[in-house]
Amino acid sequence: MNQPVETDAAQQAAKKARDGRNLALALGLVAFVVLVFVVTLVRLGGNVANPHI
Repeated sequence: MNQPVETDAAQQAAKKARDGRNLALALGLVAFVVLVFVVTLVRLGGNVANPHI
């Protein structure tokens, strides 16, 4: 079958687009982890003041 010929410029553009998506995904994952960590600290911190006996 005929494969499209990719130029160096097209390969560079595709790599830049992939890198941008990867960075956005990584930042979203880090933000989610930080959010879960902060929510956990807040929930546990509230129980420290009133320990369940």
